[in-house]
Amino acid sequence: MVIQQIVMCTVGVYYAAKGSPEADRICSAIYAVRRIPIVYGAFLGGLFQFLNIPLGESLQQAIDLVANATVPTIMIVLGMQLAKISVKHLEREKISLSLVTKLAISPAIAYVFTLFLPVDEMVKQIMIIMAAMPTAANTTMYALQFNTEPEFVASATLLSTSLSLATLPVIFMIVLG
Repeated sequence: MVIQQIVMCTVGVYYAAKGSPEADRICSAIYAVRRIPIVYGAFLGGLFQFLNIPLGESLQQAIDLVANATVPTIMIVLGMQLAKISVKHLEREKISLSLVTKLAISPAIAYVFTLFLPVDEMVKQIMIIMAAMPTAANTTMYALQFNTEPEFVASATLLSTSLSLATLPVIFMIVLG
């Protein structure tokens, strides 16, 4: 999870910021990545873990409070974005491409990668299933923060989550069957 979040907070933020309508996209995207505290927190956490430095009770409680508020906050922001969306104005071709890529092509690519990776069979299955999961809700937060088509991202998140009710059982049957 830490590695996934580091990738999301570096590569994901870079592309979200690069797509914003500001003038100097590459420099502002690099600056945006440097401003994300999660990356610094992950490295600091790794350092604390490596050096066996324990966290105090009050600091651990504060971290737990923030962690427990994360998912509800993301869901509220996603709901606010979805309230703004009009079905008439959806870009059907872009959303269709996004859905096919996320729900079908992504697990197929993951399957091809697992053919060459020297990992346990269960790890291969997990990788394929994770690739087939719907679009993460935190992408809406990045799209909103960097003004990178937040309505489109929220729509893709909603539709991929809805359609995954049909696609995930098929992926489970293929991967686990």
